[in-house]
Amino acid sequence: SDIAGFTDLSSRLEAWQVNGMLDRLFEKFDALAAQHGVYKIDTIGDCYIGVTNLVADQQDQGEDQTARMAAFSLDAMAAAADTLIDPDDPAQGHVRIRVGFDVGPVVGHVQGKRQKKYT
Repeated sequence: SDIAGFTDLSSRLEAWQVNGMLDRLFEKFDALAAQHGVYKIDTIGDCYIGVTNLVADQQDQGEDQTARMAAFSLDAMAAAADTLIDPDDPAQGHVRIRVGFDVGPVVGHVQGKRQKKYT
């Protein structure tokens, strides 16, 4: 997912306000990820990345992986819609996100030579 209008938001808010908004939002997403069996890969700026069936075999739970991710996505959209952009200024409204997901195999490896990162 990513936040709709994030560039505009981040230009209007102080850095600490942007960080606070992301923290409040991603804490909700982390709780939803645990609830839905979604493994959080990373957050990059305003983007939250998660997968299913990566660290635990979820086939025996009888739930289609696409349905699992769709349920997480719908709940994430509701959580975002319930998250104020700035709690000190409710008139700024609530966070709106865009969600996309894909189905298929994933590959992981270490990227780069400096500040290596496994993705």
